[in-house]
Amino acid sequence: MKILIVDSNPPDLSIDDVQAFRVVMQILDPSLDIVTINPYANPIAGPALDGVDGVIFTGSGVDWGVDDPRAEALCAVARVVFDAKLPAYGSCNGMQLGAYLFGGTVGNSANGREDGLARDIRLTEAGRDHPFLSGRQDGYAVPAVHRDEVTRLPDGAVLLAGNAHSPVQAFAYERDGQRFWGVQYHPEFSPALMADILPQVGDVSDAVRDAYRQAETDAGAARQLGAAPGDLQPDQRMTEIRNWLASLSA
Repeated sequence: MKILIVDSNPPDLSIDDVQAFRVVMQILDPSLDIVTINPYANPIAGPALDGVDGVIFTGSGVDWGVDDPRAEALCAVARVVFDAKLPAYGSCNGMQLGAYLFGGTVGNSANGREDGLARDIRLTEAGRDHPFLSGRQDGYAVPAVHRDEVTRLPDGAVLLAGNAHSPVQAFAYERDGQRFWGVQYHPEFSPALMADILPQVGDVSDAVRDAYRQAETDAGAARQLGAAPGDLQPDQRMTEIRNWLASLSA
């Protein structure tokens, strides 16, 4: 199976979202053929999609939203992917990208940044039955780092999960032959990686960083961060990515 990863970060940013996905997918399915492109580094009219089974749009650390003219190189690639009706997965900025291009709106969260973990995420009735969130239970926590959020879903989208910070934490858009699943959080980020990312977006104490480094295997550290121990262990944390990959061969 061939997966295209679209890197949503300009090359001068140090957060390597692509590598985070590569690590997860190597765990979930070592046989995957993974190719990557970076629209900001190499603006193109559209990616080569021959043989591609699914497309991932990563998160991004840019200072602008997906509705900003500076995001046009990324939007251009996304339009080609969506026009081709390829199954797509959006992570954080990637979810916002899908929501915007399908007709929704995005903007700064009224609650400020949500960095570290998205906590106490609740499933909607649709989310409880949707294959994207199969295995999730109310109250789960996942690594997160974002400023913007989806402020209005596009017509036809189905809200799957949300929390007190961001009402849209997961949604599905399955309309007119298009299948797009997106999450505002980052199942691809390990807690240890979050320990390295957090100082890039704000002040964080050494004690908190140590808790993130230990949270995958230390139940006490996970609870200290506001998560159930199982939430941050790899098998549970990677739920959405596993479910999306499974949907490509269903």
